[in-house]
Amino acid sequence: MSEPVVETAQGRVRGRAVDGVLVFKGLRYGADTSGAGRFLPPQPPPTWSGVRDAFNYGDQSPQYASRLAAATPMSEDCLRINIWTPAADRGKRPVLLWFHGGGFEAGSGSSPLYDGTNMVKRGDVVLCTINHRLNVFGFCDLSGPLGSEFAQSGNCGYLDLVAAMRWVRENIERFGGDPGNVTIYGQSGGGRKVSVCFAGQEAAGLFHRGIVQSGSHLLVQTPEQSGRLTEALLKTLEIARSDARALQKTPVDKLQAAQREVIAAAGYRFEPVMDGIAFRQHPFVPDAPARTARVPMMVGTTETELSNQLGRDPTVYQLDDAGLRRRLKTYLPDGDVDAAVEAFRASAPAASPTELFFKITSWRSYIRNATLMAEARSRLNGAANPTWMYQVTWRSPAEGGRRYSQHTLDLPFMFDNVARAPNLTGPETPATRSMADSMANAWLAFARTGDPNHGGLPRWAPYDMKSRKVMLFDVPPRLVADPFAGERRFMERYSPVRATARDDS
Repeated sequence: MSEPVVETAQGRVRGRAVDGVLVFKGLRYGADTSGAGRFLPPQPPPTWSGVRDAFNYGDQSPQYASRLAAATPMSEDCLRINIWTPAADRGKRPVLLWFHGGGFEAGSGSSPLYDGTNMVKRGDVVLCTINHRLNVFGFCDLSGPLGSEFAQSGNCGYLDLVAAMRWVRENIERFGGDPGNVTIYGQSGGGRKVSVCFAGQEAAGLFHRGIVQSGSHLLVQTPEQSGRLTEALLKTLEIARSDARALQKTPVDKLQAAQREVIAAAGYRFEPVMDGIAFRQHPFVPDAPARTARVPMMVGTTETELSNQLGRDPTVYQLDDAGLRRRLKTYLPDGDVDAAVEAFRASAPAASPTELFFKITSWRSYIRNATLMAEARSRLNGAANPTWMYQVTWRSPAEGGRRYSQHTLDLPFMFDNVARAPNLTGPETPATRSMADSMANAWLAFARTGDPNHGGLPRWAPYDMKSRKVMLFDVPPRLVADPFAGERRFMERYSPVRATARDDS
């Protein structure tokens, strides 16, 4: 059937059969959020009669053009879902629901790297990606100036995720999926979104497993922090606090320009807030959320996350020991720099100053948070902790190997899309095929059973505070107890970090 038709709760949609997989793109899981819908919780999608084509990706949230944005139009009619399925046959397959990267301010579910074809064929699953509101459109807290009607305006982007999960629960069985077996997963900003869904009141019960990839989000903004951004936005746009509703009519480009000015001055961005409704405390500080304690989780990072972002500066590849120490003072207290270099060099004596720079900054910015998340879950669950921790340590030959194991390196492997990402992995080789087999099959096993073990891995034990078992995805993969003990112990002196800059993925 080249153009399959599926009856959803809103109306019939026509997809396409592509390379043996049925694909439906651009479906609405919520109504247009422009005008009177701006800064308010998402509303149900419209219904229709007849059959609507679902051949093309839908609009993405307004954002500045960047390599994270898709080629599709931008508008506030952005609550869209894309579906890849083996068959629309009510086959009760595991469902994977992907939240895209880009922090809380950029990105799209329409990236070619997120194409679900290969994973659907490999694992007989249903795979979905979504777009949702971002940046000021998704996280502008107007509860102060506008009161109870806008009580959750600072978390609209999170509520969009909830709306997508509700749409999946209502409709996915008609696309061959099991609404009782939904895995939410995401990398970078997508991992942050999974993190907050584990903590959010409204998300409870709508998903059954979660994977946090390079984006453990432990803290949300306080009302004071979000309030300062809102006040600065109003001031920049010369809108009186009593007339804050005028923000609903402000042109998109004008609102975006003001947002850029505000966050540049504040040093932090629009993102989820402790509104007392969705979030009554920080997601994973001081404790992991009890309501999702038994929901299986995978959490991990790459070894040198920040070689992606910081590696764009060509001078970083010429560092000597003195230059390493100078640069580290941006990330660590001056008095800690020598001890950091000593701790990290102890486990990697042959590492260059550049590699040490990437390792130390990656631990401070990403790996420390992921470790704290796994520890918090372990304390909550004890010996029955359903949390598996990993790190991608395979070193890419791309760019002469100078990025080591950078942020986003996991994507082509766990999506089984290596051919789409030679800039990350280099050409397809036996090594890249081995990595794809190890990781894609782990993600599929986890989606199916809540346990990532499969025949291509050493037996992967859940994380606990005693053995601290971590799967190192390399060729071959290895399970190691507390593989970075020295680095971990050094970093214990630091509090968790909150996202203050855009994640690049």
